Amino acid sequence: MTKELTGTQSSPEISAEDEIKEPRRFKVLLHNDDYTTMDFVIYVLKKVFNKTEGEAVQIMMKVHKNGIGVCGVYTKEVAETKVIMVKNLARKEGFPLKCTMEEV
Repeated sequence: MTKELTGTQSSPEISAEDEIKEPRRFKVLLHNDDYTTMDFVIYVLKKVFNKTEGEAVQIMMKVHKNGIGVCGVYTKEVAETKVIMVKNLARKEGFPLKCTMEEV
């Protein structure tokens, strides 16, 4: 036996609080310094950010010329992980490469 639905039941109202929100996004940035080699920056961009050789060179040149370059835009947790990965790689190789994140 099936129970027939009647129009007496009210549908729940969706409030603004119930709406699904997009996660906050963060830019991961590399900062220029006088010690980290261009080759190492390209290596980091390829290894950590999965950039192609051409993309890595372009970003590295922006960092070199402008003092800062965007590596990508990610959710908070992914951005934090990538910043830590860059810092760990740089310290392991003896470079002071600075990597930060900021909300988009």
